[in-house]
Amino acid sequence: MDKFKAMMVREIEGKPVPAVEEIADDILPAEPVLVEVAYSGVNYKDALALQGNRNKIIRSFPFIPGADLVGTVVESDGSPAVGTQVIATGWALGERHWGGFTQYERLKPEWVTPLPRDLTVAHAAALGTAGLTALLCVEAIEEAGIEPGDGEVLVTGSTGGVGSIAVILLATLGYKVAASTGRPDQVDFLTELGAGRTVPRSDLDRDHRPLEKETWSAVVDTVGGRTLATALASTRYGGVVAACGLAGGHELNTTVMPLILRGARLQGIDSVSYSAHRRPAAWARLSSLAPRNLLDHITMEVGLDGLLRASADLLGGKLRGRTRVRLA
Repeated sequence: MDKFKAMMVREIEGKPVPAVEEIADDILPAEPVLVEVAYSGVNYKDALALQGNRNKIIRSFPFIPGADLVGTVVESDGSPAVGTQVIATGWALGERHWGGFTQYERLKPEWVTPLPRDLTVAHAAALGTAGLTALLCVEAIEEAGIEPGDGEVLVTGSTGGVGSIAVILLATLGYKVAASTGRPDQVDFLTELGAGRTVPRSDLDRDHRPLEKETWSAVVDTVGGRTLATALASTRYGGVVAACGLAGGHELNTTVMPLILRGARLQGIDSVSYSAHRRPAAWARLSSLAPRNLLDHITMEVGLDGLLRASADLLGGKLRGRTRVRLA
């Protein structure tokens, strides 16, 4: 294999410096599955890593970020077989292990999941880490017994990757979706994804009473902080809040009132360590639920040369939906 391109972050004079480099296979991790990467995606943690390594996402240098990747197995000692199209998300890729911003990557066999036959690599990348996380939020709502006729489901941070896919999945399943956003110019976008109405961010990002008016049958929260606390306080009796993000802050200042007086459930969602044997079924369901035209609608595409700008724009709140990184 000739040299290939990757977004490499090196520490120079004590500071992380990302740049596109040409590298060779012999510096990749010594793992048995070699994947020719077609696409990766820009996730919140990736943007933090590339923009000054905020929150110290990267812990050692040099390092290739990227929390997910989609591609084709070109070398393997067994399973998955050579030629298999696969996706890898989670497993601390882009944090402790070299990630997807590279044209080739070496991975452990349990880190990769074969794609459903009806899911292209481009649409799999449009879903990526965000898609799996959104599905787990939706399934937490279903497992709590919340049905489409039970009332509105609130989605916070709804123009982001997880939020926009959660709106799509919930609407596809017949739930009434209220999409919270701080971007009034994106109301039409959210309506096109299936939201029944939008809720201004300021309605949630505020000080709250221990119990607010019962409003939401369930919540998908990608924001955290005051938004999560207010959403929990206004969840209906027996409802569930699926919490998966902290873009609005990691602290949670609330009371036990919604939990013990309304029987509300606060369910944490993590897709990083989600069981390897459950992932094929999750991806099959994602493939069946996500309309391809809507995935195309929420996805923009950049190459490695556009990755730094895209990550800055994501942290600046200028992007919506998913950003797919073309590697092939």
